[in-house]
Amino acid sequence: MASVLVFTEFADGKFKKGALELLSAARKSGLKVQALALGSGAKALPFGAEGVDEVFVADNAQFDKYNPELFSATVSALLAAQKPSVVLASSSALARDMFPRVAAHMGVGVASDCTTLEISSDGNVTARRPMYAGKCTAEVSFENSPTKIVLMRANQLPVVAATGAKTPSVTDVAAPATDLHTIIKDVVKGTSGKLDLTEANIIVAGGRGMKDAASFKLLEDLADVLGATVGASRAVVDAGWVPHTMQVGQTGKTVAPTLYIAAGVSGAIQHLAGMSGSKVIVAINKDANAPIFQKATYGIVGDVFEILPKLTEEFKKLVHH
Repeated sequence: MASVLVFTEFADGKFKKGALELLSAARKSGLKVQALALGSGAKALPFGAEGVDEVFVADNAQFDKYNPELFSATVSALLAAQKPSVVLASSSALARDMFPRVAAHMGVGVASDCTTLEISSDGNVTARRPMYAGKCTAEVSFENSPTKIVLMRANQLPVVAATGAKTPSVTDVAAPATDLHTIIKDVVKGTSGKLDLTEANIIVAGGRGMKDAASFKLLEDLADVLGATVGASRAVVDAGWVPHTMQVGQTGKTVAPTLYIAAGVSGAIQHLAGMSGSKVIVAINKDANAPIFQKATYGIVGDVFEILPKLTEEFKKLVHH
């Protein structure tokens, strides 16, 4: 029977939003739904509530830190044994690094950074992905690939609640017996408790028009009121005002939130490539001819240092109303 296997990323005992989108898409296909989760706490995830038929887990601290060799070998072995028709994963940094390795090892096709997805009842896949910094999109299909791997951008597919819980079978996955050339000693993470940019539903981003690093406090204040995540343009990151993890754009993170507020962002093509998929874009810039206004749903021409505090106060009134 044809099946769809979803690589489910999770944090703090919950599926990431991208994983929920993929599980919904897998159920919609009508095919057998399988799920794979790696890391401590994997067995406790609510697979049954998400309509999963079969679960593969490595609930092991060995998988808490991403090791390319370990992860790709483990996933390749599982896919070779299960032979799913389709593999779905979020287009996260981890998945974009791992699945091309898996695809090369197995000799199958992989399409990354996709924004639309259709899975037929016989396990064939059609997807679309942006190309040339978002200037066009390409339709992707697979030929002579027994397993089709698709990496989807987050916030592109609807999350639909499963109709009735299931009791899936659970199979423990062990790491292949192989000598690793790479050992991950430690991973140093940022201290921000905000949702990752790729998963965020609302993003408040700042550009060079914010003048200096201290001014990003205005963006953080607005983000706190909206429950948003703060992003930045490449110019800001290059200036050392904020870390690279906050960069939105062609050489940063590609995002597609419901609301994207761009403050002091001119709208260089590299930045637009990373956020043009946002559903509503609000641009604030004192330059009425800034390219960002060509993509904006709403534009405010004015001084960000006057407008941002006013926006924050007005949103506070609405939120607390």
